[in-house]
Amino acid sequence: MRMPPRLVLLVGALLPALAAPVLAQGLPPGVTQDMIEKGKAIFTGAGNCYACHGQNAEGMLGPTTKLVDHQWLHSDGSYPSIVAYIKKGVTKEESKSGVPMPPRGGSNITDEQVAQVAAYVWSISRKK
Repeated sequence: MRMPPRLVLLVGALLPALAAPVLAQGLPPGVTQDMIEKGKAIFTGAGNCYACHGQNAEGMLGPTTKLVDHQWLHSDGSYPSIVAYIKKGVTKEESKSGVPMPPRGGSNITDEQVAQVAAYVWSISRKK
């Protein structure tokens, strides 16, 4: 069966619009899969995040350094909040667990790299 030309045009015009939300479904605005992948490499490398959080973010300094669950001590777990806390860090006085986190994990990662690490952390914190 052959579709009428008008229907072909309509379907062709609607498919990209319908597919776009599915590709980015569930990611915060501005976050891409590429950012998440780059963030993982930084997390396990130059960002030094793994030193306290572990290579798989399961926590090296006890349960409060575990990032793969939904329990947030110092933020609401939103992407912007994670970015802010990576940049700012958590002082020993602010820390609800007594475990401080230096700004940028004590590394010299750029703001772009912070955003990538935050994208990765956001993504793993939602997996069960």
